Order: sequence, then structure tokens, then C-alpha cells
Amino acid sequence: MTHPVVLVTGAASGIGEATTRLFVERGHRVVAVDVDRAGLEALAGIDGVVTLAGDVSSEETNVRAVALAQERWGRLDAAVLNAGTGGGGPLEAPGAVDRFDRLFQVNVRSVVLGIRAAAPALREAGGGAIVATSSVSGLRGDPGTWAYNATKAAVINLVRATAIDYAAQGIRINAIAPGGTVTGLTAGQVADPEFSAYITRRIPAQRWAEAREQAEVVWFLASPAASYVTGVTVPVDGGLSANGGILLPPPAAPSR
Repeated sequence: MTHPVVLVTGAASGIGEATTRLFVERGHRVVAVDVDRAGLEALAGIDGVVTLAGDVSSEETNVRAVALAQERWGRLDAAVLNAGTGGGGPLEAPGAVDRFDRLFQVNVRSVVLGIRAAAPALREAGGGAIVATSSVSGLRGDPGTWAYNATKAAVINLVRATAIDYAAQGIRINAIAPGGTVTGLTAGQVADPEFSAYITRRIPAQRWAEAREQAEVVWFLASPAASYVTGVTVPVDGGLSANGGILLPPPAAPSR
């Protein structure tokens, strides 16, 4: 039996880890890539997973990851370009442009390099899928996070443009735009009763997402079920981006 092979970046935690575990559960082989060596250790013992520690804003890491998939399993069928980082602060603050440059490297350059490295292997396999992780913050603005907003918006249009370029080659390129999701990065926010309640009240679904819920949409976009879907970004945000923000959505119904 031939198992499909997927490359997942930012795999050591959060949405990337949930995606890695979901794909393995459903019969895939996974190359899990992250700069966090310690975080990768939890995945290293899973049958069907091979790990690679490296910075995906480096072309070398992306090339090595694709080569590892081909060396180990002889093919690559999909790539989930999930690695990213956050940050904020006033535009005129000291170091603001340097922080923006690093955000751009991790959030945008890594997606460019991931597509560039994966595309030849996907063509060789007869086509495939690439799924990038953007954010609802790429669909609209947030106070104090101009740099993050800009990079995540760049991912959305990068996906649109590259999807056009690669569609006739049998390579589909899409993205998800997660809203508030329970991950290691957001653990402090979720644990803060006041802040968590503030955010939750603005989400029509009236709750934060679990990382597995994001992974399920990644799975769909990477699967044959989405064979005629390319160039789109799917908000996975409980309706957050549908709300204009002027009025609060209806509260959660009381439990019975």
C-alpha cells in the first residue's frame, strides 16, 4: 500500500502539531519541520513521522525537507506551510522595522520558499496540494499589530497569485485563516478570564477554536475532496470575520 506523504512546517505545536497527528491518523506519512527541536521530540516517536529541525525562512531547510520526504518515502503529495510567528507594537517604536523584517521572513518568505521547494516534487508525483496558514488578521486590521496583519494579508494574495500560476500543473494552493485558537501561543490569553471573555464575546460561535478544528479544514483542502478548489483562503474563525464589529453578536444560548 502506498501512503500519501505530506510536509508540515511549524509542526511542533499548535495547529501544526494537530495537523501532523491528524494526517498520520488518516494514513499519511509526514515530514514534520520546526525550529523547535524540543517540541519535535514529542512527534519523533510516532510511526510514520520523520522530523527535521530547521528555520523555514531558510531555503536550505525547505529543500532538505522535500528531499527527506523523497528519500524516505519516494514522493511528496502535499505541503502544509504553517510556520509563523506573531508580534506587535507601535510602528514608530524603536526596532519596529527590524521586527517587521523578521515577521515577514517567517510568515511570508517561508511560504514562498515552501512553494518553490515543494512544487517540483508535487509535479513529479502527478500533482498535489499546498495549504498555507494565514489568519483572520490578514483579512482585516487589528490595533497594534500592523506588521502581523501585513504579513498575513501577504500570504492571502500570495496564495491567490501562485494558485493561478500552478493550476495547470495539477498543483492546488489554498490557505486557512484561523481565528482565536487554543494553542501554546495563546495559552496565556485563554487563561486570562477577562481577556478570554472579551474575545469570546466577539466571536459569533461564542468560543475559541481547538487546533484540531483548524487541522480538519487543512485536511479537506489537501484532500481529493477539494480537487476543484484553488486560490482561496477559508476563514476558520467561528464567524469572527463575518461580523462588522460595530455591534456584538447574539450571546450564547443558555444551557438546558
